[in-house]
Amino acid sequence: MSASDTKPIETADVVILGGGAAGVFAAANLGQMAAGIRILILEQGREVLQKVKISGGGRCNVTHACWEPADLVKYYPRGEKELLGPFHKFACGDTVAWFEERGVPLKVEADGRMFPVSDDSASIVDNLVKNAKKAGTKIYTSHKVNTVNVIPDGYEVECPNLSIRCKQLLVATGSSVSFWKLLQSLGYEIVPPVPSLFTFHIQDKALHHLMGLSVTDVVLTSKEMSLKSSGPMLITHWGISGPAVLKMSAAGARLMHESKYHFDLEIGWTPGLTSEDIADFRKQKGSATVGGQSPVSLPSRLWKYLVTRAGIGHDKKWAELSKVELENITTVLTRDVHKVNGKSTFKEEFVTAGGVDLRQINFSTFESRLHTGMYFAGEVLDIDAVTGGFNFQAAWTGAYLASKAIANKYKKDNDVSKTQKKPKE
Repeated sequence: MSASDTKPIETADVVILGGGAAGVFAAANLGQMAAGIRILILEQGREVLQKVKISGGGRCNVTHACWEPADLVKYYPRGEKELLGPFHKFACGDTVAWFEERGVPLKVEADGRMFPVSDDSASIVDNLVKNAKKAGTKIYTSHKVNTVNVIPDGYEVECPNLSIRCKQLLVATGSSVSFWKLLQSLGYEIVPPVPSLFTFHIQDKALHHLMGLSVTDVVLTSKEMSLKSSGPMLITHWGISGPAVLKMSAAGARLMHESKYHFDLEIGWTPGLTSEDIADFRKQKGSATVGGQSPVSLPSRLWKYLVTRAGIGHDKKWAELSKVELENITTVLTRDVHKVNGKSTFKEEFVTAGGVDLRQINFSTFESRLHTGMYFAGEVLDIDAVTGGFNFQAAWTGAYLASKAIANKYKKDNDVSKTQKKPKE
């Protein structure tokens, strides 16, 4: 008799693969939507919600204060079209209400990001686990899934020391390359994963000396990739970071991957500035030195750096500048070209573009178009967003709608079963 023949077999109404944001949120909802439903979570790691725990510097950026679905979808380079309908059913406002109803109030920060009032991710983690367990959810950690088999009345999930049979299955495994391979064996097309949120390397020692300086409103342009992004930017010891960079990295994730992260980047330090503005300043401040008097609101160290890039001596008077030199300053301020030659992953944001091809999912329920009773939610799908709570929001939305569909199917099956068992009069 083989070891597989003696392997314990468990049964559940629904098995959730993955104990991340989508998986645990689904369990917490399922218990309330369908009384008596048997839920089992399989998590490969030692504990659930590990990414939630460390997100936002340990504070957990739960969602974003963006209330209109048409505006919200614009933050998703992959998934914009598919998420519009789901966001009309469960979006940021619904997430806020969900947590507040369960005793976890959220707050809005100046940039629109939303965190628990406690500023502690434990508030979110503990609440999700509590609500999942309240529903009677079994949570098995350190359980790797080897295979998923389609059986006549549902699915059989094989772990090294356990088999679980269930009628419905929710896949919420995140950006797991090994599980994507498993899904391929079931016929799913996987869009190859590439990093989505990252910062840009720029080999310019003079720029590196400005590390720590931030500019509130820059415009970044890559002409070869037809990409444009704007917002705050931070100078680092390896190049540039900040919201403007992260937005561009998300939008151009696949194109940048193909370029091996080598491309020309235009930085508009002062968007909207014209050569006429510079000429007017020259007339007003002709006796001042160029290095000592800036026509724009930039940190003084940054201004001096840009003057050097324009090829102008800091001690030269504004009145002494030629027409060409004035144009050079304008060009550097509005279209400063740098060569990007690499990337770095952004802090704790392990976001990738790639995953299950969206054409294989019914987005009204997040059910597979290939297998009845199999659902997908979270980063296992080829959906990703810019930083700011948007990736979590996609996970909450997918998990909620999948839970609703699973609960409805469970209740329907139970009603049918009861009808069939009802004795004849």
